[in-house]
Amino acid sequence: MKFRSLISTGVVALSLIATPALAHRAWIKPTTTVVSGDDEWISFDAAVANGIFTPDHFPLSLDSITVLSPSGEDVTKHHGQKLRYRSVFDINLKEEGTYRVFTASRSIMAFWKDENGKRKRWPGRGETASVDEFDEAVPKDADDLQVIDSARRIDVFVTAKAPSDTVLKPTGNGLELNGETHPNDLYTGEAISLGFLMDGEAASSTKVTIVKEGEKYRDTDDAMTLTADENGEISVSFDEPGMYWLEAEYEDDKAKAPAQQRRGMYVLVMEVLPL
Repeated sequence: MKFRSLISTGVVALSLIATPALAHRAWIKPTTTVVSGDDEWISFDAAVANGIFTPDHFPLSLDSITVLSPSGEDVTKHHGQKLRYRSVFDINLKEEGTYRVFTASRSIMAFWKDENGKRKRWPGRGETASVDEFDEAVPKDADDLQVIDSARRIDVFVTAKAPSDTVLKPTGNGLELNGETHPNDLYTGEAISLGFLMDGEAASSTKVTIVKEGEKYRDTDDAMTLTADENGEISVSFDEPGMYWLEAEYEDDKAKAPAQQRRGMYVLVMEVLPL
């Protein structure tokens, strides 16, 4: 099966750090990404942890996770539980096509020094805020003021029977896939092109890290690191089947005032199947 061809907003209560080898990693991981029956179920783990797919830090909020059907309608999360290190839930795939499971947020952030030279930040870690709130919360004459427009997204796609592309279409908000390669159409030995957009435009020089499952049982994470070309695209191939974690990071100085810098972070869990 070959098919070539992604947000509404939820609060992501987490802080993702830019150094892949040392950072906490976030994910929404399914038990499988492709099913073939008429009335199938898939279970999910959602967590932030020190390693890939090994929950050991804290769970993602179930309230922040949205599921869209192949036709773009909201889908109910069943049997949801927030555990000590992960959240878990099931979805029932009754409609043929590709479902999108995601969490996303966007916030303006400010950093400055107060009159005593102490470093300040707004809003608090894991919180989101708007430009209107910024005007009231941040001193206009703050020393060493840095203002950042930061967008974060975590995605996974699952398909019942034949894949579809309705939920893959870019929204033009934050860092996201360009929708040309279907995330449930990945096979070993094939060259795969993935593109990234920032607010709807090609995100050139996006930094991408890809890590295969089983990191806990290797001496190193064996991460692949790539940089997107001027069209925001990377080309990659996989020698081994399995679940993979992808993190993409982008920044530029094209933010709208009062922000001085624009940043995007995107996480995708992919399943690569044997050819």
